[in-house]
Amino acid sequence: MKEQENGDKSCNVPPRGPELLEIAGEILGYGEICDHCLGRFFGKRSFGITNEARGSGLRVTRALQTNVPFTGHTNNCWICNDEFRRIGEWAARAVLAVSGIEFSSFLVGTRVPPLIAESEEMVWSDLSLADPEPLKSEMNREVGKQIGKLTGKKADLVHPDIVFILDLSGNIVELKVHPVFVAGRYMKYERGIPQTHWDCRECRGAGCERCDFTGKQYQDSVEELIGRPAAEALGGTGAVLHGSGREDIDARMIGTGRPFILEIESPKKRSVDLAALEALINESAQGRVVVTLSRWCGRDDVETIKSNKAHKKYRILVEVDGTVTVESFSLALSAISGATIFQRTPERVAHRRADKVRERRVLAIEYIGTEEGRFIIEVTGEAGLYIKELISGDNDRTHPSLTEVLGMPARVETLDVVQVEGTDEVKEDGTSQRPTKEDTV
Repeated sequence: MKEQENGDKSCNVPPRGPELLEIAGEILGYGEICDHCLGRFFGKRSFGITNEARGSGLRVTRALQTNVPFTGHTNNCWICNDEFRRIGEWAARAVLAVSGIEFSSFLVGTRVPPLIAESEEMVWSDLSLADPEPLKSEMNREVGKQIGKLTGKKADLVHPDIVFILDLSGNIVELKVHPVFVAGRYMKYERGIPQTHWDCRECRGAGCERCDFTGKQYQDSVEELIGRPAAEALGGTGAVLHGSGREDIDARMIGTGRPFILEIESPKKRSVDLAALEALINESAQGRVVVTLSRWCGRDDVETIKSNKAHKKYRILVEVDGTVTVESFSLALSAISGATIFQRTPERVAHRRADKVRERRVLAIEYIGTEEGRFIIEVTGEAGLYIKELISGDNDRTHPSLTEVLGMPARVETLDVVQVEGTDEVKEDGTSQRPTKEDTV
């Protein structure tokens, strides 16, 4: 058994000495090959040495120890087509491609022609090589070194600002500029503005008479009012708004505002002053939307804000079809305060949501006052609670509802979102655990 174990172990030992030189000779037998590619076939055999030096050393050592004629590399490598002689050229072209674009980190990628990939894989397979380095890995590294020297920037394998793609087949350098992300909160003071861009329902964005050939269902959105000036300031091609939930088109977002992250696509600038950017956005939006920007962030923060199930607080103007006293109205509110509400998908969104019953809690609901015979209330609910249906009952699809408890129809006349917080920021009674801004409306 011991002999068998020793035998198995020896099978995994990389070739040494004469055997290594024999394999190098077999590789040289395929045809003219550069030192880079020769060294790459043994690329993981040692550290602190370049593939070019490794290949040259193998070539010289083989000539000395086996008494074969020494042949240096000319200019006709059958594997890489002498791409490694163009490392400086590729780096210079990459730097030219990024001219005028601000960045602090980069990554290099290489798109290898199928013939080159097949050629090196054939040698790996024929000679059962276990430790080669692919051509694209060395190209990425060596061109990256030269770009670093030319620009003074550092390579970042995880979150680079810029990605250079060396397309060897097309003989071009492609550029991918990673987006910039900024976090903040927005207030929406005008009703009738959706959170994000909507294509025209009639033409689906193509442009028609109904949308005045704009391709848009609504001429403005929170996303566009914030994103247009931000993209212009950073030299980006566009912007995408990622919000912590969304309010209805006919609702205002006031009070503390809604958390959001704005993604600016392909920016030419990355170090714009945050206060100046905030002022520019607010001036451009002309009071329809107001933002407070808090910090620059990353893509991981988008996932966090999307997954955050925030409690929300609403201020609602309620119309009741019938005569009801303040005392009776307040008593009806107390009946659903703290209650679990069963809501079948509302009729108004049934065309785009799964038809099912959801359970959500009303954390707090209270009477605030009256306005022209209508009641003003504030509701704090779990994420996903349909507020309009909580009041109207939605033709008995929501239980209990204010309409059901009152015994007479009730409906939302106007709705404002006044607070959006994470679940760790709201107590069970619906009050906040941290100070909030005063309502500015």
